[in-house]
Amino acid sequence: MPAPLLLTVDPAHFDVSYAINPWMQPGEWARDPHGMRRAARRSFEDLCAALQGAGCDLEVAPGAPGLPDMVFPANAAVVLDGRAIVARFRHPQRQGEEAHFLAIFEDLRERGILTEVAQLAAGCFQEGAGDCIWDPVRGHFWGGYGPRSSREAIDVMAAFFGREIVPLELVSDRCYHLDVGFCPLSGGEILYFPPALSADSLRTLHEHVAPELRIEASEDDLRHFSVNAVCVGRNIVMNRTTDHLRTELTRRGYTVSEVDLAPFVLSGGGAFCMTLRLNWTAA
Repeated sequence: MPAPLLLTVDPAHFDVSYAINPWMQPGEWARDPHGMRRAARRSFEDLCAALQGAGCDLEVAPGAPGLPDMVFPANAAVVLDGRAIVARFRHPQRQGEEAHFLAIFEDLRERGILTEVAQLAAGCFQEGAGDCIWDPVRGHFWGGYGPRSSREAIDVMAAFFGREIVPLELVSDRCYHLDVGFCPLSGGEILYFPPALSADSLRTLHEHVAPELRIEASEDDLRHFSVNAVCVGRNIVMNRTTDHLRTELTRRGYTVSEVDLAPFVLSGGGAFCMTLRLNWTAA
């Protein structure tokens, strides 16, 4: 099996200059922008090292001036079996990313990393793998909708990939994307923050996932952006986490690699947000 191939975006143009989610703190960034940029560079390099240590190969793409959130490519597209469908962003602050990411994915297609690149129709909001998470154990996607991605986009994505997408309605503005509060693990467990989901969606989750495979994240876990993690086999890469969650994951046989991602948490992003897997297969 090939090593996971993850897309990352160089943070040269990253900053926190606006607020489109409750975590974003432009005022905190503005107190020391030069120091923050240096810290972001260190965090990015540490994340890359941790991912490579977990067995991943990395594809590093350039960002673009004035588009600081390009550093979160999980929102850029959904990829399965070499086919990519590029995101449509809800907020104007991020809509400029669409053309840049489309060019990045076309380059990946020309190089043979992808076989097909498509884009959603304008106005059909869907913000990438952050709201459409592949579950390799169950062979389906989990599809978040509400704050950013629209419910109708789930049906479009399901038709494009020919795979089931289990819809989950997000009801917390703190979990504006599904990946902020939901993470499938390689052993079949689902790490999730229950208040992120509507009552109906919690019932749906419980129907699909046995009780012993559900790991409920706490408020503290959420604040640490610990649910927004990258799972590679028995390795999990995440922001600095809590004693509670570290102990629980270790008990279940996972190795937890923690990286200080504080500059990116100021923008509402963690380890999963900063990556996009390019070689998921349905097999």
